[in-house]
Amino acid sequence: MSLANLIEHSSDRAEFLKFCKRVEYTIRAWYLLQFEDLMQLYALFDPVNGAQKLEQQHLSPEEIDILEENFLSYMIQVMDKSNFKIVSDEEFEVAQTGQYLLNLPISVDEKKLDKKLLKRYWSKHPQENLPEFVDKYVIFRRGIGVDRTADYFFMEKVDMIISRIWAKLLRVTGIQRLRSLFSKPRQSSIKDRKKDDEYESDQDDLYVERIRIQNLEFSMRNLLSKITIQEPTFDRMIVVYRKASPKGKSDRGIYVKHFKNIPMADMEIVLPEKKNPSLTPMDWVKFLGTAIVGLVAIVSSLEIKADPWVIIAVLSTLIGYCAKTYFAFQQNMAMYQNLVTQSMYDKQLDSGKGTLLHLCDDVIQQEVKEVILSFFILMEQGKCTTEDLDLHCEELIKEEFGQSCNFDVDDAVQKLEKLGVVSRDSIGRHFAVSLKRANEIIGTTTEELVLKARQTGLQ
Repeated sequence: MSLANLIEHSSDRAEFLKFCKRVEYTIRAWYLLQFEDLMQLYALFDPVNGAQKLEQQHLSPEEIDILEENFLSYMIQVMDKSNFKIVSDEEFEVAQTGQYLLNLPISVDEKKLDKKLLKRYWSKHPQENLPEFVDKYVIFRRGIGVDRTADYFFMEKVDMIISRIWAKLLRVTGIQRLRSLFSKPRQSSIKDRKKDDEYESDQDDLYVERIRIQNLEFSMRNLLSKITIQEPTFDRMIVVYRKASPKGKSDRGIYVKHFKNIPMADMEIVLPEKKNPSLTPMDWVKFLGTAIVGLVAIVSSLEIKADPWVIIAVLSTLIGYCAKTYFAFQQNMAMYQNLVTQSMYDKQLDSGKGTLLHLCDDVIQQEVKEVILSFFILMEQGKCTTEDLDLHCEELIKEEFGQSCNFDVDDAVQKLEKLGVVSRDSIGRHFAVSLKRANEIIGTTTEELVLKARQTGLQ
């Protein structure tokens, strides 16, 4: 209705709305057969009922391999049409350069994942910038948003204070210099620092700043009051994988899971077959190192017959640090369980067939909008070159809807020409027929006849 409201005459507005409906019905019919093939293929690899249907087909393993590759090809084409991109190693690294709500190291149990299906597919259908984990699972993402959380974050603030004191101690004692001698130099430290604190998406001029506890200004007010942290999110994420087959069996199920509003730094919550988190090696080093230093200090104090209060102070510090490490881990575990539960109930949109149906509808809506918008510009502006049409469409989207995008004008023009409502003149400029003539060319659709018959029956 937003575009229709820009048309002055009510008769033209009615014709335009009729044109929009006919375009949608026609494009939906074009895609119906392709989507039917996709859904029929997935029925064979549905983790719930696919095994039974495969047995009924009496197919050889080689024939099943071909059907798997066909399904993945169709699905990735639909993903591309829906503007989903495969998460690359660089994007994954950018997402993991900071911490948000999840402060535990999460990793995938690769023994529980199949490595044959995707490895075979990508060897036959190579693409650029594929991530290292692409032989085990594929993560698709679309859209960028922002997530903000306000809380006191007492434990995280304590960790920040300890980390800053520890870093200062290393600098004062000169240990930091020794560490730098044995560590590999980082070539792009300025770029890395910038990358840590902001994310640049592939959408034009879109930057999202990370507001993290680690960058918090040290003051009593910040330490004792609520603060708000901010993290860029992936608006939609889809994960595709297959579980490893049990011994003696061949599991052909393909899992497709759809998530929304996933913070980049907490991307691990969408990973398949996650290991249960535990204390990191660095935590154990700190824990044992502190215990050893504390015990040495106590033994030394006993040998020189130090003041009992000194011994109590050292022992209290040791016990306090161990307790802090333990309770911090327990808090992180509780946060992890909460995030996983939230991802299952709040952030997981759908899975399997439901996700594919959602994608198919996304493709249709995207194509319909592109076609209608291109026709509207040609109707209002007259003859346009491809470049001018592309520019006018992007400007209209920016002015009327407040969104920036890279408009796919070539695909829209091809569909308008296929419909027969747009042509080219002798110098290659595009022009549209009148609205009334466009509706006559497309003709009455089956959906309109059904609606008319239903209305007649109700009368």
